[in-house]
Amino acid sequence: MKKIVFATNNAHKLQEMRQMIGNDFEVLSLSDIGCHEDIPETSPSIEGNARQKACYVKEHYGYDCFSDDTGLEIDALGGEPGVRSARYAGDDHNSEHNIDKVLLKLGDRKDRTARFRTAIALIEGERITIFEGKVEGNILTERHGEGGFGYDSIFAPVEADGLTFAQMTAQEKNAISHRGRATRKLIAYLLGK
Repeated sequence: MKKIVFATNNAHKLQEMRQMIGNDFEVLSLSDIGCHEDIPETSPSIEGNARQKACYVKEHYGYDCFSDDTGLEIDALGGEPGVRSARYAGDDHNSEHNIDKVLLKLGDRKDRTARFRTAIALIEGERITIFEGKVEGNILTERHGEGGFGYDSIFAPVEADGLTFAQMTAQEKNAISHRGRATRKLIAYLLGK
């Protein structure tokens, strides 16, 4: 079985990705390969951050690798939090604080349209390929649901009849999510070789 590194130590993202890829590849995490440093994410775009992380793993550890970066873009906030989604309320990656900041900044605005965008950068040898996924939705005024992670409890995808990602099963979420859409493109590419 081919091994490929997913440049993350986020247990939720790793579990989602392993479920979606199934048994076709052995997906290794950063800790599985002994990478414990904080990989820089200094690009002004999600595509750039995904590429930066994948290239770091390839350069320092020698593995073919894919990395993702995701941004929540809220129209009424001019696209914020965007590339800063994970650190919107500070560098501690605290999802609850990030959600609090979004809800505070949105206040009682009527326009709550938003989208999640994911970019996955795959590096194999010297070749880099980017896969993108996007899902449109709305930001609710309060949290709903216990599942998911990040902003899932306040994001209701258009095609989910008012449910948030946090109210869905993993399978339901993966079927329509930004990461699911980008991952299916990645898997189709990998299996098509």
